[in-house]
Amino acid sequence: MVSLPRPSVLHGAVSAPCFCCRKGKDQFDNLEKHTQWGIDVLEKYIKFVKERTEIELSYAKQLRNLSKKYQPKKNSKEEEEYRYTSTRAFLATLNEMNDYAGQHEVISENMTSLITGELTRYVQELKQERKSHFHDGRKAQQHIETCWKQLEASKRRFERDCKEADRAQQYFEKMDADINVTKADVEKARQQAQLRHQMAEDSKAEYSSTLQKFNSEQHEHYYTHIPNIFQKIQEMEERRIVRIGESMKTFAEVDRQVIPIIGKCLDEITKAAESVDHKNDSQMVIEAFKSGFEPPGDVDFEDFTQPMKRTVSESSLSNSRGDGKSEPKFGSKSKGKLWPFIKKNKGAGPEDFSNLPPEQRRKKLQQKVDELNRDIQKEMDSRDALTKMKDVYIKNPQMGDAASVDHRLAELGQNIEKLRLEVQKFEGWLAEVEGRLPARTEQPRRQSGVYEAQNASGVNSCAQDRESSPDGSYTEEQSQETEMKVPATDFDDEFDDEEPLPTIGTCKALYTFEGQNEGTISVAEGEMLYVIEEDKGDGWTRIRRNEDEEGYVPTSYVEVYLDKNAKGAMTYI
Repeated sequence: MVSLPRPSVLHGAVSAPCFCCRKGKDQFDNLEKHTQWGIDVLEKYIKFVKERTEIELSYAKQLRNLSKKYQPKKNSKEEEEYRYTSTRAFLATLNEMNDYAGQHEVISENMTSLITGELTRYVQELKQERKSHFHDGRKAQQHIETCWKQLEASKRRFERDCKEADRAQQYFEKMDADINVTKADVEKARQQAQLRHQMAEDSKAEYSSTLQKFNSEQHEHYYTHIPNIFQKIQEMEERRIVRIGESMKTFAEVDRQVIPIIGKCLDEITKAAESVDHKNDSQMVIEAFKSGFEPPGDVDFEDFTQPMKRTVSESSLSNSRGDGKSEPKFGSKSKGKLWPFIKKNKGAGPEDFSNLPPEQRRKKLQQKVDELNRDIQKEMDSRDALTKMKDVYIKNPQMGDAASVDHRLAELGQNIEKLRLEVQKFEGWLAEVEGRLPARTEQPRRQSGVYEAQNASGVNSCAQDRESSPDGSYTEEQSQETEMKVPATDFDDEFDDEEPLPTIGTCKALYTFEGQNEGTISVAEGEMLYVIEEDKGDGWTRIRRNEDEEGYVPTSYVEVYLDKNAKGAMTYI
């Protein structure tokens, strides 16, 4: 009786790596999620830096616009105001703020090039590297899974063949024990059993070979391929972490690099602020608005106990007290030298600046002379250049026609002659003003009526003043009317026919006002007076008490009722 070995004893030698395969796959999934998160963090940081650069650019632009907005306009009054130390310091601050804005632009540019641009390229490279590593990982995982499937198929085939061999053996033994079965049937069953045993042996050998191959592949997978891939992924992740740390360090360094320059800008602003000189600015204001007028002297005492007609006090114009026969001439005298209340002439001034006070007129004339001299120098330089060009053309005719510049030379000569005539004209006016200005060391004094009568001719030749008309302009006077009131003479008869200013309304004094300055008039609270000149915008109203007394009072001290029929009438409360 033939007996065959049972192949089922080999079943225990088969390993089951499915858990390991699944575990490795799970780790790949986790690593894939983590590395993707790392890339997202890097891209988020890139976006943060990009928005920071946009903020820096916007801030720099706003600073530049702010600096430009407050820069003085060329050929404007603002440009003249920047001669003071305080405004020059402000201008220096504006310029430094412009440089300050430039440093924020540098921050934006450096962050864009050193961080945003570099990290953007690195992210693309990182994505490609990550993709390659996980592709290799998935490929290795698929290979080990394929090997596992081949092993499973070989094992199932071996198991099936073993079962078939067992059944064939059992059938042969049954047929061999049955006496009723023919010998041929027993032989057939024996051959079938041997065939099945041979198939089982072949499946066993194939399964053993496949198992050895799988174990080798599995060992290679878990001890070589997967560790290498994980190592590469780890190195990639560590490089990403190092790179983002270096970028953060660069982020701080970019700011730190411009700190010295920004500090220098702030130091310059501080230096400009320290250069502000209040004394110098005040002196410049004094020089700019100095009128050149002599201050008024003392007011003469008016003795009302004498049986004589009361005359109007003319302040710096003084009072004339002749033989008691002089008549007040408010039509001309009272509207004379009210220089503390000068009003600017809103229209275009005369060419000789005669509408300005002496000192201001002298400065304007000097500026005009200097300007004309500069123009003459420019014209002379142009003429010299053309003359040299003409000489070159004469010596080298092939370079140009010498006669072509004659017309231009003639024009320049005419321009120079015209400018010289202008200079002579303005220098004449300047000499006239400088000759009439009082000496700087001369003490101001007030001429009395008696002194004027005795020295009228002498004073007339050396003292000159500016007369203020009601519209705020100035006129030159040949008489001494600007300094004093002389006794009634034939000279004053020229002004006897001048009519006084018409009354344009009435007013009521709300408060008592002591008119102590030149051109003012004292009023008592509740007193009714006549208005002869309304407020021109300087806060003063000209009033008259009677035909002899008139002057200015603050507009806020009176309640004015203008005649509606009067030209330009309006009511001030």
